[in-house]
Amino acid sequence: MTKVLAFRGLKRQPVDEALPGDIVAIAGFSEASVSDTLCDLAATEALPAQPIDPPTLSVTISANDSPLAGREGSKVQSRVIRERLMRQAEGDVAISVTEAASRDAFEVAGRGELQLGVLIENMRREDFEVAVSRPRVVTRTDDDGTLLEPIEEVVIDVDDDYSGVVIEKLSQRKAELVEMKPAGAGKTRLTMHAPARALIGYHGEFLTDTRGTGVINRSYLKHAPHKGAIQGRRNGVLISTGDGAAVPFAIWNLEERGVMFISPGDKVYEGMIVGENAKPNDLDVNPLKAKQLTNIRAAGKDEAVRLTTPRRMTLEQAISYIDDDELVEVTPKSIRIRKIALKPHLRKRRAKAEREAG
Repeated sequence: MTKVLAFRGLKRQPVDEALPGDIVAIAGFSEASVSDTLCDLAATEALPAQPIDPPTLSVTISANDSPLAGREGSKVQSRVIRERLMRQAEGDVAISVTEAASRDAFEVAGRGELQLGVLIENMRREDFEVAVSRPRVVTRTDDDGTLLEPIEEVVIDVDDDYSGVVIEKLSQRKAELVEMKPAGAGKTRLTMHAPARALIGYHGEFLTDTRGTGVINRSYLKHAPHKGAIQGRRNGVLISTGDGAAVPFAIWNLEERGVMFISPGDKVYEGMIVGENAKPNDLDVNPLKAKQLTNIRAAGKDEAVRLTTPRRMTLEQAISYIDDDELVEVTPKSIRIRKIALKPHLRKRRAKAEREAG
């Protein structure tokens, strides 16, 4: 140990000694982490440390390889992304980073979608461009070969009127009600044990169901046997078939197919998701198709087209919305959703391979 630095106001200053309760920084150690004991060489026993909860969710963060890559951010190389993630893992004990099978991708595991979302948002503000996969739970296998998944204890304070819908929604997601008791002032406290994957994307739905009055708190409980399939997204998506700027006339015609995610003038490319289909299947659409002009129909008629406001997703909403074959493209200025395989024939080949494997 070469220096002990204490905080004096906003500055760090060297001190000769630190006493119990002081918050200090230490210089001289190349590797030191939370729960390590730094002590005199004569001491042989480490101090007892609180166990650190294991990561429950992981995402794959990779270099952005879409047709619009490199136009909005300056940090796009996988080497720069790797350095940033490793620096985060050094200072954040709840984050672990490993290199994925693909050379330009990294598996980042954390405590939940909010923590991973904060990390990606910080990278976005630092001018990074990345592609993010759907969150997956970190599973284990016990000695008997049984697949174990993380279970979280969820404590919810909600108005009495909304407790029924919360219990119903979480029960559909394989959660178990452990305790239900009145909390006073017309509120009910629910304690439930839910699989971590059941809570992916639930927070927004919870706020809608409780009209913004509910409070939800979750903490890691244990790993338990896998609880089976949980129903995911029910609707398919609308996928662009061309590259260019979206046209009002085309979006107006597509609105009857479902909810749009883009506005006129937004840049789109082949394989980018531009909306949610009203039906369960994915649909290839052309948001670039302009009105055919004749000597009777004039271009000025387009001014009468009235469009519905598109659904704009936040980063957390987009990450929880996507399916296994989709990615969120995150840049300093935009959040786009796309298919992993941009070409239609590659998507069909991938789907066929998955059917044969499953």
